[in-house]
Amino acid sequence: MKRRKLIKNNSALAGVIEALLIIALVAIILSVIQLQYIPIIVEQKEADHMDKVENQFSTLKSVIETQAMMGVIGSDQSLAYSPMSSPVTLGSKKLPYFVSGTATGQLTLKDKNDVGNYKINIQPMSIPEYSSGIPLTSIEYQAYNTEFINQKYVLEGGGVILNQSDGEVMRVAPSMTVENKSESGYIKIYWYIPVFTGFEGKKTDAGWEDTYVRTNYSKHSTQEGAVNWIYIYTPHIEAWNKSLIQNDTGILWEYYHNGYINVYIDYTETPHCIKIEPQSKNIQVALTVVEIGVQIGHGEIIT
Repeated sequence: MKRRKLIKNNSALAGVIEALLIIALVAIILSVIQLQYIPIIVEQKEADHMDKVENQFSTLKSVIETQAMMGVIGSDQSLAYSPMSSPVTLGSKKLPYFVSGTATGQLTLKDKNDVGNYKINIQPMSIPEYSSGIPLTSIEYQAYNTEFINQKYVLEGGGVILNQSDGEVMRVAPSMTVENKSESGYIKIYWYIPVFTGFEGKKTDAGWEDTYVRTNYSKHSTQEGAVNWIYIYTPHIEAWNKSLIQNDTGILWEYYHNGYINVYIDYTETPHCIKIEPQSKNIQVALTVVEIGVQIGHGEIIT
């Protein structure tokens, strides 16, 4: 009968413990990265995406204004009616290998049939189609971020508005310029207002990939002369008010500050509105209202 002799050997046990400690260390490092650094990285990624959307909305505004200009004063009307597509990035993908969410967004057109009582009312109005007010249409992007604050970008009345939980601001001013006709005792406002029209089924898109805003010039109307008042009924009352009369930077600040005109928010109106009225000087308006066809998403409806 053979005898077995058992010999104690601690080297194998030490190797197993060493492997377990390395695995534990890696797990701790990954946990620290996941809990401390991944949210920061994702937040910065989503913030960069929001900056990109702001630039895309500024570009979209420029495209629409170019189409409007070609339609109003262009000699080649075939170019004016040609559609142009502008990309908007809806969201950003989650990070690979780590636990993170996908930021998404939604792009929506609110055309002249969707805006209800939101409008720009100028009286007297010589354009019969807009005798009760010019619809304050918009293209809106709503972000659904996982770490960065949710934001909304709105192209409304020719201006680009940033709206978030702590307030709103007009990032790009509407197409309005003012002249002080001191020798004639009035100020003159030159104002281009886009009015968006759309098609059912092509007014919204959502997700995280790129979508497209297809725009084309449709028609325009003009009015020039003295007006009694201008009322702006908008869901973004603070952004509009700041863009008009914020100290030193508002479009109408100089004329409001010198008492030529009065600009104020009327909270008794429903919806709330900004009222622009003559004071020591009269107001004249050179108004151009341009209808722009808008389709959101891939593909198009042939008209």
